[in-house]
Amino acid sequence: MNLQIPFEPLAIVYLMQAAGYECYIVGGAVRDLVMKKKKKTIINDWDFATNAKPEEIQKVLKESYYENEFGCVGITHENLLESLNIDFTLPANDLSDNIGSDKPLTKQFIDLKNISKLHPSLLMPNKDKINSTKNRVHDFEITTYRSNEVYQNFRKPETLSWGTNIHQDLERRDFTINALALNVYQEFLEKIFSRKKNTSLQEYYLLNDNNAKIIDEHDSLNDLSKKRITAIGDPDNRFNEDALRMLRAIRFACQLDMSIADNTLIAIKNNSGIIKNISAERIRDELMKLLVSDKPSFGIKLMQENGLLKYFLPELEKMIGIDQGGHHTTDVWIHSLGAVDHCPSKDPIVKLSALLHDVGKPSTYNKINDAISFYNHEVLGSRLAVDIAKRLRLSKNEQQRIFILVRYHMFFYQPHHTDSAVRRIMRKVRIENLNDIIAIREGDRLGSGSKVTSWRLEELKKRMEEQLHQPIDLKDLKITGKNLVKDLKLKPGPSFKEILNKLLELVLDDPSLNTKKRLLKEAKKIHDSIK
Repeated sequence: MNLQIPFEPLAIVYLMQAAGYECYIVGGAVRDLVMKKKKKTIINDWDFATNAKPEEIQKVLKESYYENEFGCVGITHENLLESLNIDFTLPANDLSDNIGSDKPLTKQFIDLKNISKLHPSLLMPNKDKINSTKNRVHDFEITTYRSNEVYQNFRKPETLSWGTNIHQDLERRDFTINALALNVYQEFLEKIFSRKKNTSLQEYYLLNDNNAKIIDEHDSLNDLSKKRITAIGDPDNRFNEDALRMLRAIRFACQLDMSIADNTLIAIKNNSGIIKNISAERIRDELMKLLVSDKPSFGIKLMQENGLLKYFLPELEKMIGIDQGGHHTTDVWIHSLGAVDHCPSKDPIVKLSALLHDVGKPSTYNKINDAISFYNHEVLGSRLAVDIAKRLRLSKNEQQRIFILVRYHMFFYQPHHTDSAVRRIMRKVRIENLNDIIAIREGDRLGSGSKVTSWRLEELKKRMEEQLHQPIDLKDLKITGKNLVKDLKLKPGPSFKEILNKLLELVLDDPSLNTKKRLLKEAKKIHDSIK
């Protein structure tokens, strides 16, 4: 065994052991350490198991918090390091790109840094991007040993049962690859902390057979070496305890590029119907994690083949067998899977939009004399996509983003288009979504078997960049509703929205009109015409 491990998780084990308790690093963190072997790698989720009760854990970790009923105590990185008198600073080396970064989730096709006059807010990261998927370091979680419990409603145990040892705790976990525990010897930790009270987060320590031991009671290491997802014990029992585990098995297989053991896969198919008992929020979170994997189509196919997809994304199954014709060589289903795979974004909302961009085609399919058409499929598709987003309990902002990305994924451009026509495209899509809509277009093209881009698309990108400093949105106008009241003495009402929108149309055609004096003059004309 040779594992590279950073300082912080060792600090938690040390503090718990020094207080007289057992403490193991468990679950996915151990799995990922084993998979990376000697390589230094960023692990965003660190979980620990201990024989200490929650109130005892909190006495050891003074700044921790306990906000649930499952014996799980959390502590932030800042608070952990404060308790050790260590300044919280992120690594400055190349690993820091993976931690808490505001690095764009979507490839930057349009250089938003060119926005210097009217959109300075866009120079900052989009705060409305979905939080659950941001590549960030999570709080440390220390959980009291649990034993096998009786579950209810296919999702949670009826009562909480503390375990007495690590063996009971590992036996109740979902899959063998997550049933590993890492025991770091106390003597090794005491040497580290006796000679050095302060350390850098960049420092890693080598764990080997002399200072640590991996506890493997479920053939976990063998499954890891064979890249296989296997349920612990009877898979039917595991899935009836918590039906979400069926989706988790597929998500792990997708994320880790693994297969699913035959008995586990059969149990997923046989028990697929119980996924109906799981909340939309939990299903959404698993789906979002799957979508940002390297090849989400692999997981989506598994969900469809084993009877899960129809319970939360039935619209996708309607795509199967819908021929397209023209430059397309596959049906809508295969094309959509290709689009989500090739979409160059790690934003799950963009990925979901790529998957759903043609969701309106099955309902708009028409064939006359061997000519296939899908008239207005993007219009219907945007509505269906919003229905899906609501079903998955996505926020209103996320619903709106999906609507825009699906509705306008077929944006049309020709070289003879005027600058105002380009600005209108940008107005429809919204500047903050420009890179996302181009990512959708790339996925769409590659999913159809075309090249990643075209000379028209490249020309449009350049022309969009040239227009970034021009007024494109209502907030870019040099007047607001307050000016209509103060300067024109108008009474606030529904007409204000109409006036401002008409002013924007004028400015989109001629940006030179965007002065307070000219806009007030035009606003007076518009107001008089609609009285």
